[in-house]
Amino acid sequence: MPDARLVLADGSVFEGRSCGIEGRADGEVVFNTSMTGYQEMLTDPSYAGQLLTLTYPMIGNYGMDPAAEESSRTQPAGLIIREAAAFPSHLRSQGSLQSYLEARRVVGIEGVDTRAVTRRIRRHGVMLGTITTGETAAEALARVRALPGYDDANWVSTVTTGEPYDWDHASAGALYRVALLDGGVKRNIMRSLAARGCAIRVFPADAAARDLLSFDPDGIVLSPGPGDPRLLAGMIGEARHLIGKVPLLGICLGHQVAARALGAGTFKLPFGHRGGNHPVRDTVSGHITITAQNHGYAVDPYGLDPAAYVSHINLNDQTVEGIAMRSEPLLTIQYHSEACPGPLDNTVIFDRFVGLLAEVRGGVR
Repeated sequence: MPDARLVLADGSVFEGRSCGIEGRADGEVVFNTSMTGYQEMLTDPSYAGQLLTLTYPMIGNYGMDPAAEESSRTQPAGLIIREAAAFPSHLRSQGSLQSYLEARRVVGIEGVDTRAVTRRIRRHGVMLGTITTGETAAEALARVRALPGYDDANWVSTVTTGEPYDWDHASAGALYRVALLDGGVKRNIMRSLAARGCAIRVFPADAAARDLLSFDPDGIVLSPGPGDPRLLAGMIGEARHLIGKVPLLGICLGHQVAARALGAGTFKLPFGHRGGNHPVRDTVSGHITITAQNHGYAVDPYGLDPAAYVSHINLNDQTVEGIAMRSEPLLTIQYHSEACPGPLDNTVIFDRFVGLLAEVRGGVR
């Protein structure tokens, strides 16, 4: 494969080989420490606008499976890996990582010391970078330093649905109606709700509260998604009108939106939480679970409405991992409850949410 290089905004240069198509890809460089789930990550809308570095040394070893897709397209701007498996082995595999990236026109690089990339990001924070096959390091660096900042773009607008639609995998005889505000939803969230008897209608991120409520939902879900929640003033304002109307579940970005609607702030983490092994403690029960996470921003609880409280804490850095309300049916979590491909410790949040639907609406409609 042709030579390629990764150039970071601080001047760091990492040489490697092209993986996917030739060209260039620009974005915020982040890393994920999960050992599996590369296809789920490649189709996770929360990675829009980012160059995804995978720390596990071999990627593509179990091939590619259409059933693992979490959205209709690849989402990261580019992919950075140590080694792409040339010969995948799995009974459900339908092709190699290389053929997958080529078919979807993704620019990637392999042969990079991803440990060194990760150490640099951990020490200096996430930064812009580029993967390029046709420029010198100096040319690429000059271009990277002229790029607009990642935090200046509304990435949700690039991944949300254009029109409302009904999730077509609902179980027969669904008991509950759920409106989902799409900031960059993963399919497994909808699968998880459907498996618990929910019929789901998905709405664009700029939908008004009255549009969601006109569906006469039993509950509302604010989905995960990419980017800085401070740029989502419209979404936050509409979420404020939804609180207290019906049970509400916020996940990841949806958690941040709900928190800001309740008076809290948000801030950017130095290098984010991205991996499958983050310990989280429930502040009420004391129960600790291992969670999958993918976010670069966190909630600052200062200013949070006194009617709400912090329900979950990250045990690595004590950041807020969930909020709830004392008198209203609202739950939020910062981690990925559906955790596709895993761990599966936290799918119970969907059971709690459906329990709220049953409690508020009296069960069967």
